[in-house]
Amino acid sequence: MHKPVSVKRGYHQYCGLASALDILGERWTLLIVRELLMGPRRYSELLADLPGIGTNLLAERLKFLVENGVVRQIDVRGTGSRLSYELTDAGQGLRPAVLGLAQWGMDFVGELAAEDTVRPHWGFLAVEAMIDSGRVPPFDENYEFHVDNEVFHIAVGGNAASAVRGPSVSPAMVATTDAATFVQIGSGRVTPFMAMIQGKLKLEGDAEAVIRCCDLLGLETSAAAVASPR
Repeated sequence: MHKPVSVKRGYHQYCGLASALDILGERWTLLIVRELLMGPRRYSELLADLPGIGTNLLAERLKFLVENGVVRQIDVRGTGSRLSYELTDAGQGLRPAVLGLAQWGMDFVGELAAEDTVRPHWGFLAVEAMIDSGRVPPFDENYEFHVDNEVFHIAVGGNAASAVRGPSVSPAMVATTDAATFVQIGSGRVTPFMAMIQGKLKLEGDAEAVIRCCDLLGLETSAAAVASPR
């Protein structure tokens, strides 16, 4: 059981949702959690991937999350310097909620504005959020994604599918795109086929695997099987 420390603006409602918002409701907090769902991050890395937050505000938010048992500091290298931050078990418990919000928010993604930031590693969480457990293919195969300089894949096996950081061994399909296009495909603003026509998406591998991957992610599959053999 975690007892929250004093908050600046508490809701003072005896309710689980209100208690959650007492911890997570401040601006930037859930985005910090999003970054840490990818694994331990140094302060400088968080600052770089959260443009606009400001160093003092980031320090304040991290301090509050540490005090409430959502985040902890760790010494990755065992040197006592360059400490990193990672989610505690309580923080990891936010994964389903954050993924659900990310998927829900896809319906509200607009056009990419000049001031908007996009990071390729966000594509990993987007894929994890988009996986439909009711559409898992009945046999084992992997689908690999190259989003700018990030590589991750979906591993399908044992009637389950999971998102995994890093490349796959012998993927049945490889998709190559940029981070902005990936978000637009995930939000349904652009179909995989249209992105291919525009030269923003390259699909390689088995055409049937492309269709299975699109179906698993809830993407439109019409004409999406036009993939280049590897």
